[in-house]
Amino acid sequence: MALLAALVAVAAVLGNAHNTEPSADRRTSTFIAGPGGSRALLDGAQRLGIAVRRFRERSLELSHLPPTGDRDLLAIIDPTIELSPPDLSAIIRFRRADLLLVGAGASTLMRCFGYEVSDTPFDSARAVPRGSPATAHTPWVHATLKPTRLHAFVDTSRTLDLAAFSCAVPAYRAIDTLLVTTSGKLVAIAVHPAHQEHSAILVADGDLFRNQQLRTTDAGPFALGLMAGHYDRVIFEEYHHGFGASGSLIDATLEWTEHSPWGWFAWQLAAVGALALLFGAVRFGPAVPPITPVRRSPLEHVRALATALSAAHGQDEAIAAIVRGLRRRLQPPGLRSRGDWRAWVAQLGQRARTPAQENTVATLARLTQPGQPAASVLQAANTVEDLWQQLRP
Repeated sequence: MALLAALVAVAAVLGNAHNTEPSADRRTSTFIAGPGGSRALLDGAQRLGIAVRRFRERSLELSHLPPTGDRDLLAIIDPTIELSPPDLSAIIRFRRADLLLVGAGASTLMRCFGYEVSDTPFDSARAVPRGSPATAHTPWVHATLKPTRLHAFVDTSRTLDLAAFSCAVPAYRAIDTLLVTTSGKLVAIAVHPAHQEHSAILVADGDLFRNQQLRTTDAGPFALGLMAGHYDRVIFEEYHHGFGASGSLIDATLEWTEHSPWGWFAWQLAAVGALALLFGAVRFGPAVPPITPVRRSPLEHVRALATALSAAHGQDEAIAAIVRGLRRRLQPPGLRSRGDWRAWVAQLGQRARTPAQENTVATLARLTQPGQPAASVLQAANTVEDLWQQLRP
């Protein structure tokens, strides 16, 4: 069994080592280390000495975050799950941190700052800082920012099931352009409201924060430059990527077994165990009849009793049992034997009519005295039988 387990473990490790197929998960979450995730952003921030936190609760719980006195940034990077009106309201009311809004998933929030995302899936452009030329490492984007030129935003698409959402677009004391396309369209800006302490950073394309772009293009220095030297802590919003704190441990375990070689090994081991239990439970052939207990004969009971009394040196008890049996047989029908059996033996002399009966009674009386040897048991039995023959009615 140990050799088999070692072979399976080696096979699993080798199989995992040769499994070079990249993860197909495209959620821009810091929990995903594949090409489409954003784990590199979290790792890079930590290496720069920036504290990070993954926020996995509903947005309504943002108000319960304890204040730290540090400069915080709440990063909402292209959420996969649509933000509901209560979530949108909670994020807008959260005034203890700057906002980083990225991608089309955060476009509804961007409208509260006067901009929206314009997708161009069939067209791409290079994104560069304004006034900088494009290079071989300049990232490509498929979305740009477009000003809405509205003073308020109202969303009534969830009125029937939840509620309508509305927000006022603030006036700005400054707007910083961070990235533009080579044709001059906005890709990333930082807006600074005139009457609010905290700012917002709007980025049109979530691809700029994916691991593959962060590693191979200038998107890495750009994304980390938004944080380094500006913030002490970054809060990554993960609930709307499907990583909420609620959930089932069983579901997580089953999902792990689907993607891990060790999980497949566990399923195979469970299947082998189930088959072994199934085959072990099947009965082949007729049922074995039960053993019929055989009752002991009276002679066996007597022999067992005699053996027990002999082992316990119970000669006196054996003689007493023999005498009591004689008394029951000589007693008239319907009467129960009561009283001291030794007194009854003494009275037997009155019923003796011949010298032979007197001698037999005298012998029995002598044998009933305490301290008799083992041979006296047989003698008492013979004497009782003789007396029964002489005195029976």
